Amino acid sequence: MITDGPTPKWAQLAALLRERIRTLAPGELIPSEHELERDTGLARGTIRKAIAALRDEGLIVTTRGKGSYVAERAERGD
Repeated sequence: MITDGPTPKWAQLAALLRERIRTLAPGELIPSEHELERDTGLARGTIRKAIAALRDEGLIVTTRGKGSYVAERAERGD
């Protein structure tokens, strides 16, 4: 759940998605920006920042026009 507080909302969303990613197989699609916007009520920019953080950590890969997918294990540091 995303709350107001000292932790930025993008960081809270990234933490939630990070936990979800741990249960998914490499190559599985994560929710789209639109789905996350609808489900969380967060602004698109906030969602994009969370997704960018996960991409920078090597947890997901994004294909323009197709979405973001769980990265291969080697890229995820497992």
